[in-house]
Amino acid sequence: MAEQYDVIVLGSGPGGYVAAIRAAQLGLKTAIVERELLGGICLNWGCIPTKALLRSAEIFHYMQHAKDYGLVAKGIEADLEAVVKRSRGVAKQLNAGVTHLMKKNKIAVHMGTGTLTGPTSLTVKGDKGEEKLTARHVIVATGARARDLPFAPADGKRVWTYRHAMTPPEMPTKLLVIGSGAIGIEFASFYSDMGAEVTVVEMLDRVVPVEDADVSAFLEKALAKQGMTIKTGAGVEELKVGASGVSAKIKAKDGKVESAEFSHVIVAVGIVPNTENIGLEKLGVKLDRGFIQIDPYGRTGVKGLWAIGDCVPGPWLAHKASHEGVTTVEAIAQELGNKDVHPHPLDRNNIPGCTYCRPQIASVGLTAAKAKEAGYTVKAGTFPFIGNGKAIALGEAEGFVKTVFDAKTGELLGAHMIGAEVTEMIQGFVVGKTLETTEAELMNSIFPHPTISESMHESVLGAYGRALHI
Repeated sequence: MAEQYDVIVLGSGPGGYVAAIRAAQLGLKTAIVERELLGGICLNWGCIPTKALLRSAEIFHYMQHAKDYGLVAKGIEADLEAVVKRSRGVAKQLNAGVTHLMKKNKIAVHMGTGTLTGPTSLTVKGDKGEEKLTARHVIVATGARARDLPFAPADGKRVWTYRHAMTPPEMPTKLLVIGSGAIGIEFASFYSDMGAEVTVVEMLDRVVPVEDADVSAFLEKALAKQGMTIKTGAGVEELKVGASGVSAKIKAKDGKVESAEFSHVIVAVGIVPNTENIGLEKLGVKLDRGFIQIDPYGRTGVKGLWAIGDCVPGPWLAHKASHEGVTTVEAIAQELGNKDVHPHPLDRNNIPGCTYCRPQIASVGLTAAKAKEAGYTVKAGTFPFIGNGKAIALGEAEGFVKTVFDAKTGELLGAHMIGAEVTEMIQGFVVGKTLETTEAELMNSIFPHPTISESMHESVLGAYGRALHI
């Protein structure tokens, strides 16, 4: 006889495990199904371990520039094996943390490959053989995987995805990174700081193309100054993998095709949702390029079946998946008669984006260009870190904060930052947008001194011609 639950979550990434915890908090009998590791890609092979790698590279960079701070450090070397070992240790610790959270919240964990046999039933094939589970509601949170190049699939030796790049068999000497989104740029930054000669190829006309154009331009100059070669408006037309390296044909923006040799290649050209072979087709679930189509609360259109995270439309970010998980579970609880929950649909304009390269990038809401396209009359203010005392004292005076407002109402439409620790500062503007703030509240807020966050205040003042320190 099948085991019965109120909610079954298929996938235990940051969307799935958070959804399961919230379901348990609401008194629902909950199970989670995972085929590999609790915590999913983010905790084990994505967000967290990459930040551990980047932190090691950052420390290495500072040690190499100790004299800039009046210090002497000699014989500085990087031990790639030890750096990777630390990163894997961080991932293992967090995986154990999620395991603890499942036990604490009395969530049943079924390890194995789950396949839907109906909207609210599935089988799990794992070490225990085949288990049959049923629920009143099922949430699909199966995530996504790296997209391969059709002419050069990743082999883990010379051509890598992000997963290979996190546990490299050897240190690249000359690295080609295809794609300049967050994943591509973060690994380009890591390997460059670790000593590799890095080339980044981006098909669009600028790096990190989803960001504000001023941020893209600033980052390209910063990366070039660090020694990277940046090719925008370019594409890789061919990769030939050999025993000791990779030959690439790169078509430049002027149409010329150049050949170049690299020791390794990282492919970061997007993701593919993990929605094949899990039973969706037979259920009539609507898909678009493999992504499950949902309403603002996660409903798929098939009664009892919901979806969240990287297997649904983007942005494909861990914190967006977690937020969706809570919203969807509360909508399920509401359907089951809980009158104390009041879920709100996801507002994609309030989802922050962070890229942990050096310098860091963070943003939320509309860029100035997108705001104008949407019909707004825009007021925008930019404040450079060179005008901020804390940034100068830290030796991190490269960067800026840019804010975008509706000139008619004063509504904060967007905020865009590049520089040291901006990924920690962006939440101030996220809270502001969620509270529907205007320039008046931000101007009247007192920012602590000395902090880099004062640049946030100055950018708001600057949008209205009132900046004090520039």
